[in-house]
Amino acid sequence: MPETIPVRYTEEEAGYVTVRPLVRQTFTRDELLDMILSVTGKDVARVRQLLHSGTVVYHFYRYSWAGFDADESELAAALAQFPNADPSRPFDPGKCSNAVFDDAGAIPRHLLDLERAAGSARRIFRGQSFWERLMEVAAQENPPYQKYSYSRRADLYRFDLDAENTVLIADAANRLATRKLRAALRVLPAAACILFVCPR
Repeated sequence: MPETIPVRYTEEEAGYVTVRPLVRQTFTRDELLDMILSVTGKDVARVRQLLHSGTVVYHFYRYSWAGFDADESELAAALAQFPNADPSRPFDPGKCSNAVFDDAGAIPRHLLDLERAAGSARRIFRGQSFWERLMEVAAQENPPYQKYSYSRRADLYRFDLDAENTVLIADAANRLATRKLRAALRVLPAAACILFVCPR
């Protein structure tokens, strides 16, 4: 496998062809693998396929390079340095950086990606923030491990929303969230789950 790979990328437009300027950049092998893993996960066969095809769509950009065949053992060794999913890791509210509210679609759609800092803003005369209360509600149910996200470099934990915990979170939003955050949390009735993001 080459140590550096010249890569071209342009914006990806769905449904029709547009003329966009091509940007050229040189990626290291690990930078290219990191981007591909964000799309495929640690699926060696799929990673090899994309390296051979020489193209991947990532964050609304299409990246392309001169495709090449990667030796399976060499590729496995290169991928070994990247983290693996680890279901034995318990949910730790103190490590959580984001709470991503998803809908119930066949392909879940992010309704709100709430960062810890935004959720931790306190209303005047309130001794607790919305974020602190959200972490309390989540910790009571100990959300199960879902997967490792290469794009976020974090472990994800899935907290399914039911009538009971939705009421608890809605109450916390009404009592503790700032006006701006309360407006953002109007997505709660449409949310089916919250993904808690815990960077490693």
